[in-house]
Amino acid sequence: MPFVHVELVEGRTPEQKLAIAKDITEAITKHAGAPASAIHVIFDDMKKEDYYLSGEQAKK
Repeated sequence: MPFVHVELVEGRTPEQKLAIAKDITEAITKHAGAPASAIHVIFDDMKKEDYYLSGEQAKK
C-alpha cells in the first residue's frame, strides 16, 4: 500500500491538492502497478516563515 507524502509551502487550494493527488495516484498506478484504492497521498503544508533554502528564508 503506497504512501506518498508531499511537502508544500502553504497556499495551495483544496482543488489544486486534489489535482496533484489524482496525478500522483495515476502515476503510481501506471508505473508501480498498485491499485488506485491502495494509494494514500498526504499533504504537509509548511508555513512560509518555516522554509529556508541555502541558509536563507525562502521567499514566495
